[in-house]
Amino acid sequence: MRNNTTNKRAGARGTGRTGAADRRGSGFAKGTGAGRPASRRYSAGEGSVKGSTDESSAKRNFRGSKPFGKGEGAGRAFREEKSFGKDSRSFAEKEYTGKRAYGMVKNLEDRKGYKNVQAYTPAQRAPKAKADEGVRLNKYIANSGICSRREADDFITAGLVSVNGVTITELGTRVYPNDEVRFNNERIKGESKVYIVMNKPKDFVTTMSDPHAERTVMQLVEGKCSARVYPVGRLDKATTGVLLLTNDGELADKLTHPSFEKKKIYHVFLDKNFKGTDMKSLLDGVKLEDGFIQADALSYIDEDKTQVGVEIHSGRNRIVRRMFEHFGYKVKKLDRVYFAGLTKKNLRRGQWRFLTEQEIAMLKMGSFE
Repeated sequence: MRNNTTNKRAGARGTGRTGAADRRGSGFAKGTGAGRPASRRYSAGEGSVKGSTDESSAKRNFRGSKPFGKGEGAGRAFREEKSFGKDSRSFAEKEYTGKRAYGMVKNLEDRKGYKNVQAYTPAQRAPKAKADEGVRLNKYIANSGICSRREADDFITAGLVSVNGVTITELGTRVYPNDEVRFNNERIKGESKVYIVMNKPKDFVTTMSDPHAERTVMQLVEGKCSARVYPVGRLDKATTGVLLLTNDGELADKLTHPSFEKKKIYHVFLDKNFKGTDMKSLLDGVKLEDGFIQADALSYIDEDKTQVGVEIHSGRNRIVRRMFEHFGYKVKKLDRVYFAGLTKKNLRRGQWRFLTEQEIAMLKMGSFE
């Protein structure tokens, strides 16, 4: 009974497919049954192509398809295969049987060259100074903007510094927030760090005070900056350009130290054309009265051979002027356009501005050429 019913359904499906094929040729008509044309199909049981539309017998005889790429009988073997990981215990739970399991390491003493190995014990470090232990006197003076730490040590040993009315000459002395520190009988106090870049004008002296100077760079910031800053390094009275001012004595000491050989770029105006032979000699290096010196880079500016751009790393006194004077040239004008990663961009002569946080971080990390 079941077979007859199945055959009738299969026949109906076949009729439906035939009707659909006829409709494709003559157009669709209302009321006709929808279906698909009979086509060649793969038998699920044998994997061969047959033209019969009766697939019920093949479906009843189907017991599972063969694995892709397997030979005869591979399907049965695949069903009987044991599942992977039957022993579900982790590697750590298994007992060590003498063979080294994955991830296990033998004792160091079993390895060659590791006999009598002792556990590493780090050396005990000295505790860091707490806030209530104060700061060193030379650092306190440097933070006030008077001088660098090295110069503060000289002032202390010279007896120019007193703490709470007592003259201090011993280095390493610590001071506390409530102490009264005086330098040359003037009370000083620690200040927050301030950093300024200035486009120094001509005829201004780069010093804190000079009785013989008519004008100093400090007069340009006087009354506009409450912190007591001072210039880092020196520029001649006639030299213009980039100048850094700060009350960070530690940074100033670092930038002015002889070992600080960072890039400086100058725009030089000469009294006559600079010869190509002299340019080559200056790049190769010359010997001055205080030692050997050479330019790192030289070039003409705007094809004007009286104007030269020079890059050096030396910080010796009047070094640029002396380099050109050695070849018989007179420097009519000298302008520093780059120092410690800073330029005078958007600053007219005599103008200055505070450094940005990014510029301050650059200075402290020394992340410039």
